[in-house]
Amino acid sequence: MNQKQTVLIVDDQPDCIDLIKNSLEQDYEITAALSGRRAIKIAANHPKPDIILLDVMMPDMDGYAVCRELKNNPLTSNIPIIFVTVRNEADAEELAFNAGAVDFITKPVSPPVVKARIKTQLALYRQSQEFRMIAQLRTRELEETRLQIIRNLGRAAEFKDNETGMHVIRMSHFSRLLAKAAGANQDWVELIYSAAPMHDIGKIGIPDHILLKTGKLTADEWDIMKRHPVIGADIIGIHDSPLLKMAREIAMYHHEKWDGSGYPEQLKGEAIPLSARIVAIADVFDALTTARPYKQAWHIDDAFSYLQSEAGRHFQPELVETFLNQRDDILSIQKTYAE
Repeated sequence: MNQKQTVLIVDDQPDCIDLIKNSLEQDYEITAALSGRRAIKIAANHPKPDIILLDVMMPDMDGYAVCRELKNNPLTSNIPIIFVTVRNEADAEELAFNAGAVDFITKPVSPPVVKARIKTQLALYRQSQEFRMIAQLRTRELEETRLQIIRNLGRAAEFKDNETGMHVIRMSHFSRLLAKAAGANQDWVELIYSAAPMHDIGKIGIPDHILLKTGKLTADEWDIMKRHPVIGADIIGIHDSPLLKMAREIAMYHHEKWDGSGYPEQLKGEAIPLSARIVAIADVFDALTTARPYKQAWHIDDAFSYLQSEAGRHFQPELVETFLNQRDDILSIQKTYAE
């Protein structure tokens, strides 16, 4: 038997939730939220809802704001959203679609209409996913060529830094693993995997006498070293390509820290792009567990302990916990792409 799909109903009126729930629960798994903030948390957790029915008029955060926040988050951006509201002004629908909704139903609702709209939107979503898969298959060869060029550029920076090309391969796999485990949609997961190798491309612009120095850097030398994120962002440039946009974002911000003590802009918490937060964990973990001329490789347990100790300071705590839960897959990546 096929598993039922999940509908998240968001409304501050329990009676409205019960009315819709009673008409849908025979065909769908139902979950509910009485506020926008609660809905955002539910939508980002596993398992995510397959579709959301969203009220507009709510006290803490209206439906338009909820919809925009869900669509701006790669963990929830693909979930179809149908507005269900008493508002029937002409601009209400326009605001809903501009926020990212796929449909608009006015109250009082007709249960058969709600069921039909949900069925239609889920079918359209499945169809769009199938079309996307076909397009991906048809462009795979072109993408692989482009990605190989990007990876080679990333390796160039690593070789200049006395590291090995396998570092960018492993940390890219770690980044993809963590993004997927955190619940990001598949397109975004593959995007971070492809963009991660460019994280340290800016090191090409750091003088060798600083980059390759074995002793402690002076304050002036450290100031120069800390320029490499900006240099990397400048090398990548500003483009419309989602891949190059993310590559630039990662290069620029992967040395920022959760508590705001990082560089180059001292961003804090969720002001740091999610891609950079993920790559920071993947990059540091692989650096710790890889042997270098100046150090031995750390055991995975020691590296995990370090990540835990830096949760809330260097790294986002929730992402650290998610990463640590992927131990078997991490070991598999290390074995497959060993030095």
